[in-house]
Amino acid sequence: MKEELKPNTTLAPIPAVMVSCGNMESSNIITVAWTGVLNSEPPLVYVSIRPTRYSYSIIKQTKEFVINIPDKNLVWQVDYCGTKSGKDEDKFKVAKLTKEISKHVKAPSIKECPISLECKVIEIKELGSHHMFIGEIVGVNANKELIENGKINLGKAELISYMGNEYYVANKKIGDRGICLK
Repeated sequence: MKEELKPNTTLAPIPAVMVSCGNMESSNIITVAWTGVLNSEPPLVYVSIRPTRYSYSIIKQTKEFVINIPDKNLVWQVDYCGTKSGKDEDKFKVAKLTKEISKHVKAPSIKECPISLECKVIEIKELGSHHMFIGEIVGVNANKELIENGKINLGKAELISYMGNEYYVANKKIGDRGICLK
């Protein structure tokens, strides 16, 4: 039997991503778990950020960001970039992450992340505690070893997910889409 709880954000698993913003000279990284896909054509994603966060004003001003999708080797950096403020220190430097020139936006990508989604903000929705930046994906970059037949093999990437204040790796395949049709 289920027990009723007060409404909360218990939706899991969700991705833990590092969002980079700014430019090559002045940038920041914020870890975001409130993120996801909104649309296929055009490809739209979102990141929801509290207005009090340092990255918020940078993204609001530049109208660009990069969603960098980390693998299991970056769990310390993911946690660090989500618990420290870029107002106080250079997260790229302290976390030993490398800025990489993006192809379609001025915000740097994170070289160590196996997948990066370059985004341009098309809308900002003020929702309450967080504001949602809706971004159109204008570029996708992935490590060559993950690309098979022109697509990213996400199962090989050992990506980080977030569940109830804990990080997990979810890469064990248990079926294919359309399994119910066979």
